[in-house]
Amino acid sequence: MNVIIFGATGMVGRGVLRECLLDERVSAVLAVGRSPTGVAHAKLRDLVHGDLLDLTPVEEHLTGFDACFFCLGVSSAGMSEQDYRHITYGYTLSVAGTLARLTPGMTFVYVSGAGTDARGRAMWARVKGETENALLALPLQAYMFRPGYIQPMHGITSRTRLYRVAYVASRPLYPLLRLLFPSAVTTTERIGQAMITVAERGAAKRILGPADINAL
Repeated sequence: MNVIIFGATGMVGRGVLRECLLDERVSAVLAVGRSPTGVAHAKLRDLVHGDLLDLTPVEEHLTGFDACFFCLGVSSAGMSEQDYRHITYGYTLSVAGTLARLTPGMTFVYVSGAGTDARGRAMWARVKGETENALLALPLQAYMFRPGYIQPMHGITSRTRLYRVAYVASRPLYPLLRLLFPSAVTTTERIGQAMITVAERGAAKRILGPADINAL
């Protein structure tokens, strides 16, 4: 299958990209972002494009794909709701709406978050919830990944300094977390593998938590 990845330079996106390049089920990968991935591989092609609210200049490169793995996202810490919504809802729906028009029915996997709720009290949860609902209303095979705690694997790190420090501190505890809370934790490796499986054969549910992701 042929897949598009948005956000392939972030922690989750890098993990997904790694699994796509390793998995024989994936024939070709297009990574779209403001900067190239820096990865050289026969399967991979980088498409540098800075304005995700206007994909018109690159639409011709976005056809012929079976699935899109949308891993782009930002932390809401220190952001106003308007700015957070601009990225989280605006970018996501711009991409999804374009792909739904170009290739109706394609698989679209969105990295959301545990606790997402369009009626929730937390700003980030409401915005992500509204984003999920809008995606599910499009003519796509859309799946929401709500991964909870994610352990980065294979040397992958977060681009956010605070998160990098936290992951280094928590890494020795991950086996214990996995033992005590198996339904609340996953890894970048498992997320990537699960996305490929969903693109290949779908899933029983459209909203998938850590246990669902790990099972896939």
